[in-house]
Amino acid sequence: MSDLLLSALALMLVVEGLLPFLSPGAWRQVFQRALQLSDGQLRFLGLTSMILGLIALLLLWP
Repeated sequence: MSDLLLSALALMLVVEGLLPFLSPGAWRQVFQRALQLSDGQLRFLGLTSMILGLIALLLLWP
């Protein structure tokens, strides 16, 4: 189980690093826009991301 969790975290880091590596300018713009969002909007985006991730896991889990 710990190997699976570490693999998932490693894959997350790879995916998170794609945008700043491929397009640093766009990455800066994303963060500038994120700074303009309210706390509620950021929480909603985080919750939406978690729910979509859980749905993806449920669909892909054998």
